Amino acid sequence: MARPSSDLAAFRDILSKSKSVVVLTGAGVSAESGVPTFRGPGGYWRKWEAKGLATPESFSGNPSRVWEFYHYRREVMLTKNPNAAHLAIAECEERLSRRGRDVTVVTQNIDELHRRAGSRAVLELHGSLFKTRCTSCGHEAANHKSPICPALEGKGAPDPDTDEANIPVQHLPRCEQPGCAGLLRPAVVWFGESLDPDVLSRVEDVLDACDLCLVVGTSSVVYPAAMFAPQLAGRGVPVAEFNMEDTPVTMRFKFHFHGPCGTTLPPALAPPEAGS
Repeated sequence: MARPSSDLAAFRDILSKSKSVVVLTGAGVSAESGVPTFRGPGGYWRKWEAKGLATPESFSGNPSRVWEFYHYRREVMLTKNPNAAHLAIAECEERLSRRGRDVTVVTQNIDELHRRAGSRAVLELHGSLFKTRCTSCGHEAANHKSPICPALEGKGAPDPDTDEANIPVQHLPRCEQPGCAGLLRPAVVWFGESLDPDVLSRVEDVLDACDLCLVVGTSSVVYPAAMFAPQLAGRGVPVAEFNMEDTPVTMRFKFHFHGPCGTTLPPALAPPEAGS
């Protein structure tokens, strides 16, 4: 099987004719903004493996510890900014939308950097750090408070020697819906949980309409997102991968652009007059 092309002019020619572009993004696009990915052997917060905290069982057993972890992540994110890749995607969406064409971001990231960059059509497969869901009434809402509750102020330090806060459950984030006051949890998809069926349905709709797919900063191993691009390639939709390394499905794609997304993506998505 031939290697995917790295012909930028050929990619830009296809982009210039595309009516409905889907951009699949993962941790790699945010890593360039300095966002911890918590994947691989270094994926620890204090002495706990991060993915072990991202479970319903961990939250049920120790909501204070899990909220410290997510409070830390929220506070870190407030110090980070969208990078050149986020901005290029948002600019491309804005430019193409003026011509009646669509660019939709389907992201595995929970950091909202795409939204902050200006992208409007964003489908968050795994939820958002800045949304909460009530464990009692189910109400979900945006929440950008810093700190999210007074008891978490100054908590969440990642150093392994940090003492646990052991915050009483009644002082953790609580629902503000009338008559509720239930315990809030991060509105993210934890290990062992299903993706939101409404979000998945909307993703399926944009994939059905898609005539060009970009895979940006994702290892293509996290399901179900890992299936999206190969399925599109299988039905003849051009797929362009922008990544630091080959992935298990790279050879199935039409294009592969090697390097940091913040370097490779802007020239690929630039306006014709800027990139010709």
